[in-house]
Amino acid sequence: MKRVILVTGTPCVGKTTTARALAENLGAVCINLTEFAKTRGLTLGEDRVRQTIIVDEEAMYKSLGESISAANTDIIIDGHYAAAVTPSELVTHVFVLRRNPIELKKEMQCCGFSATKIDENLSAEILDSCLIEALQNHPDKVCELDVSGQATEDIVDVILKVLNKDRNCSSGFVDWLDMLEREGLTDRYLRV
Repeated sequence: MKRVILVTGTPCVGKTTTARALAENLGAVCINLTEFAKTRGLTLGEDRVRQTIIVDEEAMYKSLGESISAANTDIIIDGHYAAAVTPSELVTHVFVLRRNPIELKKEMQCCGFSATKIDENLSAEILDSCLIEALQNHPDKVCELDVSGQATEDIVDVILKVLNKDRNCSSGFVDWLDMLEREGLTDRYLRV
């Protein structure tokens, strides 16, 4: 049976690197949603303030459904909004990558994100935005993974164990807000 595996999470958690490595390991097709939207004309423009493209989610949903249905191999879909734009009936697994906000902030700074974009993405990570979206759209298919400090190979290894049913998956165990509160760092990382 063809598997359709979503790899989602906030920017800079390692989605694309993980998805590509997983696809290579499985001999699967890898779809990066940003590239997919641009090459198929599924954008409505650019949000200059938020420094991002605006995706036509309805058109993306339809185009992804058609591409998945036409494929004869496993598909890995990578994007922070993958859970919202991939037809649920076609999805077999959703891996939500989570990264410690302290580590995540450093990564975003290294990637040159603006202060506003860093604050927006840290808030999304701390407040479980990608996890909530995944659970709302694919309730029984979600596996949350804390990837803080882990190498890509180790993350892929965990995903493969879940796919092979050698490891159980769960969600709801990552609580960055509690961790930041305990360490007295909430105000430095959560700005909503």
